[in-house]
Amino acid sequence: MTWLTVAGGVFLVWLVLVFLFTPGINYHLARRTSVHADDFLYTIQSTCQAALHHGNRVTIFTDGPSFYPAMLEAIRGARRSINMECYIFLPGTIGSAFIDALSERARNGVEVTLVVDAIGSLTLWGKPVARLRAAGVRIKSYQSLRWHSLHRFNNRTHRELMVIDGASAFIGGAGVADWWAEPRRGRPRPWRDTMARVEGPIVAALQGVAAENWLECCGEILTGPDYFPDLKPCGDTTAFVVKSSPSDRATASRVSFQLLIEGADQTVRIATPYFLPDRAFRRALITMARRGVQLTVIVPGRHTDQRWVRLVSRRMWGALLEAGIRIFEYQPAMMHAKILIVDDIWTVLGTTNIDNRSFEHNDEVNLAMRDPALAARLLQDYERDLAASTEVTLERWQRRSILEKIAGPFVWFLERQQ
Repeated sequence: MTWLTVAGGVFLVWLVLVFLFTPGINYHLARRTSVHADDFLYTIQSTCQAALHHGNRVTIFTDGPSFYPAMLEAIRGARRSINMECYIFLPGTIGSAFIDALSERARNGVEVTLVVDAIGSLTLWGKPVARLRAAGVRIKSYQSLRWHSLHRFNNRTHRELMVIDGASAFIGGAGVADWWAEPRRGRPRPWRDTMARVEGPIVAALQGVAAENWLECCGEILTGPDYFPDLKPCGDTTAFVVKSSPSDRATASRVSFQLLIEGADQTVRIATPYFLPDRAFRRALITMARRGVQLTVIVPGRHTDQRWVRLVSRRMWGALLEAGIRIFEYQPAMMHAKILIVDDIWTVLGTTNIDNRSFEHNDEVNLAMRDPALAARLLQDYERDLAASTEVTLERWQRRSILEKIAGPFVWFLERQQ
């Protein structure tokens, strides 16, 4: 019994170390590259194992009152299939609107599949799911608590993706919940977020992402023109899909972000709700700032849904600010947009945060796009967000509260988990 107790204790210690303290990978570029280099397109699509698609049309929607009506209209116009994957799908006014629209299409013969994360969408189960299933919607829970998958419990699907008839898709940072559509709990404005409607050949790759976790949940391979129709060029955007799953620790999302950011010659603009770059990422950002690249980061201010995460994030800003990186806290509401703009030519939009959870633990999906016009459109929103933000200077950061300075070191372990 003594040996069993010791073995059990050792196992529990090992489990805690694996879940909380696994060291980060020392990502770095073998040699300096540039997003403007002739070989950059080939390098990034080869390294990320992603096919480049030309001739796409991307429409940007800013905030819930803009993108929810567009998404619901797309659902109501579906004729063959609807495939959704959501980290957050919650009951409420918006949730009911989506349930009604999806159910109506399913009752009229449209094939509707829905994958929701078992943790992120925990409160959906019960009457809302019963309504969906009664209408013919096929819904599956991703990574429910089961004995044979306990080792993957920390792996969540963080994807927010909807594909209509295999021909158009919506991708971005927002799930289905009321806080993206209306103020709540004393907050004056809904969450700030961005979604994009995508049309053209790239939609087939996004459909493949939606099909991936549907396959994992129920073993069914989606096939045929209802899901994968012939898609013609319809715009000017060149893009590739960054599909990231933690089958190993070196994920495609981290590689693509590292390549794009370190490949900047002039400017890098980041908006993220959770800014927890690991040591290698911070080192890369500091190196770039010192060679003259202008780096700007927008993060949530006091209106954040994760106060402890904000505390952990702020404790590591000193070296970044000293290097000349500018950090702004968004004031009107929770900042939840996940945007990267590099040299006003490359943009990334999707679900990945600048933190270890997105880079190492979650299933994520992003759209990387090379299009100066699209970058200019997203830059309009970015500049407007900057105007509504307060800059955190090095002097201001050094004057943060004593309580924050004391608490910071005690929550450092969240850096590897958030």
